[in-house]
This record gives sequence, C-alpha cells and structure tokens, in this order.
Amino acid sequence: MTKLKWGMIGGGEGSQIGPAHRLGALADGRFEFAAGALDHRAEVGREYGQRLGIAADRAYGDWQEMLEGEKNRDDRIDLVTVATPNSTHFEITKAFLEAGFNVLCEKPMTMTVEEGEEIVRVAEKSGKICAVNYCYSAYPMVRQARAMVRAGELGKVRLVVTNFSHGHHGDATDADNPRVRWRYDPAMAGVSGQFADCGIHAMHMAGFIADDEVETLSADFASTIPSRELEDDAMVNFRMTGGTVGRLWTSSVAIGRQHGFDIQVFGETGGLRWASEQPNQLIYTPVGGRTQIIEKGEGGLHEDAQRLSRVSIAHPEGFPLAVANIYCDLADAISGEIRDGLPNAADGVRSMAAVHTAVASAKENGAWMDARPSIFK
Repeated sequence: MTKLKWGMIGGGEGSQIGPAHRLGALADGRFEFAAGALDHRAEVGREYGQRLGIAADRAYGDWQEMLEGEKNRDDRIDLVTVATPNSTHFEITKAFLEAGFNVLCEKPMTMTVEEGEEIVRVAEKSGKICAVNYCYSAYPMVRQARAMVRAGELGKVRLVVTNFSHGHHGDATDADNPRVRWRYDPAMAGVSGQFADCGIHAMHMAGFIADDEVETLSADFASTIPSRELEDDAMVNFRMTGGTVGRLWTSSVAIGRQHGFDIQVFGETGGLRWASEQPNQLIYTPVGGRTQIIEKGEGGLHEDAQRLSRVSIAHPEGFPLAVANIYCDLADAISGEIRDGLPNAADGVRSMAAVHTAVASAKENGAWMDARPSIFK
C-alpha cells in the first residue's frame, strides 16, 4: 500500500496536541510525515521539522510558505492538519481547501458561525475533505455505543446527560499563568471560554451517539474566578430534533476531577454509559435486566468498533489511538471509502452555532434559543 503524504501546521515542540497528531497519523502506516510549518518562529519550526525527519526543503517557516511550496509539487501532501491557535483556523483551512488539499482542522473549526458556513461552502465547492478533530468520537466503544443506538438496542433515545469537567484551572493563584489566562481572554479565545474549549466536545458526542442534532438550547454561564472575563463553568440544557432531552455540564474549576469527560444515554429499552478515563468499557443496562460491561476487543461488537480496535481485549488503547482512528477514517476517505463517523465541516459549524447561541442565552438569563446555523435551518 502506497502511503499518503501528510503535513502539519502548528503542533510544534512543547505543543499539547502536536504529539497526539504525530502519533496518530503515523500509527497505522497509512501516512508519511512529508511537510510541516510547525512553529510561529520560522527557524525554530524548520529546525524542529528536520529533527522529526522532514526534508529540509519541506520544513517550512510559516503556513503561507508551505502552501506555496506544496501546491505545485507532483508529490504534494494528500492531507494537512491545522493545529494552530483558534483564531487562525479559518484563514488557513480555507486557503488549503481552495488550493485543493484535504484538511483536518483542530476544534473549534472557526471563531464565528459565518466563517464556519463559509468553510462548509468552500469544502463542497472544492470537492475536498474538511474534517474536524472531535477525536473522542473515534474511540472504539463510542463507535459501539452509536451503532447500538442506530440498531435500536436502546429503543428511542429519551435523554442524554454529558459533562466535560475538570479542576485544572481551579487555582485562583495560578489564574495569570499565560497557559491558563488566554483561555478566558476574549481577545484570544473568542466569545466563550470553557464551553468552547471542552463543552463542545461533550455536545458533539451527544449528537454523535444519539444520531441526532441539537435544535434549541438554554445556557447558564459563570466566571467563578473574578479576574476571568469568560466563563469557567457552564450548564447547558438542550433539545434535539428528534425530541431527545439533553443536559450538559462543563467546568474547569471542578477540583478533584481529572479529565472528567463522560456521557450517559437513556432510551426506552436500555441505557449506556461511557467515560474517557475508562475508554475500553461501555456500561449497558437493558430495561429490567442486569448491568453489563462491554469490553473493547470482545466478540460480537458492531463492525465499526471491531475495525478501530488494534490490540486484544484488556489491553488499553488511549487518546493517541483515538486520534489515530480519525486518521484511519481520513485515509479511507481520501482513498474513496467514506466513513460516516468522520467529523466534518458541518459538525464544526454546528458546534460554533451552539457556542454563540449558548453565549447569547446566558446573557438572557437562560432563554431558550435556536442553536442551528442558518445553513441548516
């Protein structure tokens, strides 16, 4: 099998997300790391890229240089990952799509709904893939949960309860740490802090497993540390188009919680629970029956869960391999086999619409509002 060529923008040395992308992209031998503009400091980025094995002429100083360098090559990259600060996602993603490249963009895909809708249109016009890295949806047991819902094993879904709440920004004495402060600064983070950072992962997961879309929502935001302009805690109630009720809590001041991402789905004939800190297990309770633990790697799983499991039962597969599953689905899609679990630009703009709607709702004391982007109304 000929390897696809992959490039990365951002995710340089010391980056939080960069290593997960490099591990994920290369895990299954589907991609080779061919090009990169890895740091906002041109020479630092070039040097780091070459240390990672990129040829000197493809270790670029910035994304514009990379676009110019790659677009006319016979061996140009097949996929570029955008892992830069949030405010740059739109410009870079749009430019590479228009030049005929497939793109994987970190979340949030854009800063505004209008930008997100533009990305949807550009991707459709270009005929290229624009994926968004909602990688938690690629854990095998999350795919199992979605498949069980689709197969009717829970009956009609009545209720989804999800949260993504940690306590790592709960120390008020550390609030001025630059790695923390920017997340609550509108000039850098946009209109929302914690909900845009973590809450949209939980909201995307709710729609992904329930196989439905958020239609309306009501939000309550709080900044529990007074120096923060943006929220560090949020409660969002929502309704989905199929009638499912949703409850979402997200926080960065829940001291004692670590990663804190989990979801429960309750249907007419059964319930499911999945937690990111125990990702190999899916807890299932049929109505009137005993609670069961479904293990990654066991027999009888749905096809998508089997396909994305690499090692045998009881051996953990963690976050980098969930990212790797996104790259597996991308490699298949680029090769012509579309995977409908791959998060795309439509998911990205729905998330951005939810963020802006939640902000507006919180300002109106939790008023219920339409959370759909205009292109999907």
